[in-house]
Amino acid sequence: MPGIDECLLEAMRLPGARGAALVDWTSGLALGVVGESPGGDQETAAVEAAELARLAAEQQAFAPDGDAGDGTGEEAGPPVEDLIISNRDSYHVLRFVRTSFDSSVCLHLWLARAEGNLALARIRLGEMAGRLVLG
Repeated sequence: MPGIDECLLEAMRLPGARGAALVDWTSGLALGVVGESPGGDQETAAVEAAELARLAAEQQAFAPDGDAGDGTGEEAGPPVEDLIISNRDSYHVLRFVRTSFDSSVCLHLWLARAEGNLALARIRLGEMAGRLVLG
């Protein structure tokens, strides 16, 4: 089971990957960063990714129909699996990571649009999020 560094390096092997980070979306703190950062500032990119993640995670309008948790009494985590933001030359994919504590982290992948494969990136980030070991 990979830790933060291994997970981010795996993300950077995706076609078109420009940068990746693991961000605590409640505080805006980057727990790990590799590659480039949008705008050239890793701390600012982490804070901005956290703001978007927090906005989506706190909205029950995005929850699946009839979702009232998983029935186990445990925190179900954010109602959103991932966010995709596209611009003229890149994609930003934020994948929420479920954890045994508070599920307040997400993977942020910055992907060049011309070389990247958005579908593959979503699949691989989901797999990475499921295997990521925090602690």
